Amino acid sequence: MKTKQIITTIILISFSHLIFAAGSLSKAELKQAETLRKAASKSDLAYEILESLTTEVGPRMAGTPGDARAVAWAENKFKELKFDRVWKEPVKLRQWNRGIEKAEIISPFPQPVMITALGNSIGTGEEGVRGEIIHFETFEDLQKAEAGEVRGKIVFISHKMHKTRDGSAYGRAVAARSKGASVAGEKGAKAIVIRSIGTDNDRLPHTGNMNYAEGVTQIPAAALSNPDADLILNQLKRGKVEIGMTMTSDIGDEYTSYNVIGEITGSENPEELIVIGGHLDSWDLGTGAVDDGAGVAITIAAAKLIADYERPKRTIRVVLWAAEEIGLVGARAYAKAHADNINNHITAAESDFGAGPIWSFDWSSANDESAFVAQLEQLLNPLGIVRGQPKSTSGPDLWPLRALGMSTFALRQDGTDYFDLHHTANDTLDKVDPEHLKQNLAAYTVWAFAVAQVPGNFGFNIN
Repeated sequence: MKTKQIITTIILISFSHLIFAAGSLSKAELKQAETLRKAASKSDLAYEILESLTTEVGPRMAGTPGDARAVAWAENKFKELKFDRVWKEPVKLRQWNRGIEKAEIISPFPQPVMITALGNSIGTGEEGVRGEIIHFETFEDLQKAEAGEVRGKIVFISHKMHKTRDGSAYGRAVAARSKGASVAGEKGAKAIVIRSIGTDNDRLPHTGNMNYAEGVTQIPAAALSNPDADLILNQLKRGKVEIGMTMTSDIGDEYTSYNVIGEITGSENPEELIVIGGHLDSWDLGTGAVDDGAGVAITIAAAKLIADYERPKRTIRVVLWAAEEIGLVGARAYAKAHADNINNHITAAESDFGAGPIWSFDWSSANDESAFVAQLEQLLNPLGIVRGQPKSTSGPDLWPLRALGMSTFALRQDGTDYFDLHHTANDTLDKVDPEHLKQNLAAYTVWAFAVAQVPGNFGFNIN
C-alpha cells in the first residue's frame, strides 16, 4: 500500500465515527429557527455593535495602536454580551508603516494624481523616484514583456475591474496588485503603479496587500485612483508620460496581535464546535465598517441572539481573526493551534464580503446532505436566499481549516457595489444599510442555530 493511501486510511479510521451525514431538524427546532429568524430580522444589535466598533476604534490595521484597541474592544464586547468563554490567542506578524504618499505627472502635462502605497511595499525614500511610464493593459502583458522594454521605467498596469454580484472579477484583477511588483522588479523597473482594484469612479485609491517574491529586486508599489488612471491613459495618447512619486512606507518590528474568541457553550455536545466570525483588522484608510466590521458585528450578534433564545446543543464559537488583510496571518495561526482537535470543528461560515443582502448559500460536506439542505433552504427562503452549490469556497479565514478537511458553508452576499468601497477611505459606517445588516443577521442566526442543533454532522473531506 502506498504511503498516501496508508495516511488516508488512518485518517478515515480516526474520523470514522464522525463521517456520517447530518440528519434533519425536528418540527420543534424548525419552529424555533423560524422564531429566531423573525426576531433577528427586527434586531438592531448587529448595527449597534458595528457602530461601537467604528466609533470607538475606527481604523485597525494589523500592528498599529488601532489593532491593539480593537483587541481590547472585542474582549470587552464579548464580556459585555455575556458570552460564556472569552479569550485571545497570540498571532505574530511584522508591522508595516504607510508613511507619506504623493505622486504627480511631470510631463507632458503636469498634474497631481492620487495614489496610495500597497501594503508591505518598500518606500522610495524622501527623495522620491521619477521615470517614464511603460504601460501594460494587464498583468499578463507585463509577464510577457521583455526586460529591455521595462528596465529603468515605471510600470503602469491599467486593467479595469468590472462589477459582478459574486465578486468573481476580483480574482483576475488582483494579480496586478499582489504580484506586479515582483515581476516588474525582476525586469528592472524603478517602481510600479496600478489602477486601483476597485469598481468606483471616486478619486480615492484602493490599498491592499502585496508581497515580494524571494530573490527579486524590491521596488515601490502603489495604486492610482481610477480617475487618475484614466488621466494617465489620456496623456499617453498624446505621447510619453513621466511621473514622480514619493512614498516613505517601510517595514517595522515584529508585533504580537491576537485572535479574539468568544463562545456560547453547547448544552448537549459542548465539545463540538460551530465556528462563525469575521476578521477584526482593517486597512488604515477608512474605519473598516464594510471590510470587515460588518462581519464582526453580524456574527457576534447572531451568537448572542441564539444564546438569549435557546441554548444551542453544540458550542457556537465566534472567532475574530487577526491580520487577515496582510495574508491570513491570524487564520493560519488558528488552524495551526487547533489542528489537533480539528475533528471537533463540525462546520463553519465567515462573513467577509461586506453588508450586502445574502442571496444564496453553498455548502461542503463529505456526505449527501440533501435532507438538511432542503430544510435550510426552507428556513432561508423568506429572506430571499436560494440554495446554491454543494461546493463552498467559504470566507478567506476559513481556507486553512478547509485545507485540514473541515466542512464549510458560504452565505453569499451581493457584492455588486462592494469593490466601490473596498480598501478605501470611503469604507465608513454610513455605507452600511441597516436593513441589509438585519437580513444578514437573520441568515447567520438561522444557519448557526440549525447546524448547532442538527444530529450527525458534515464529515471530513479527505483529499
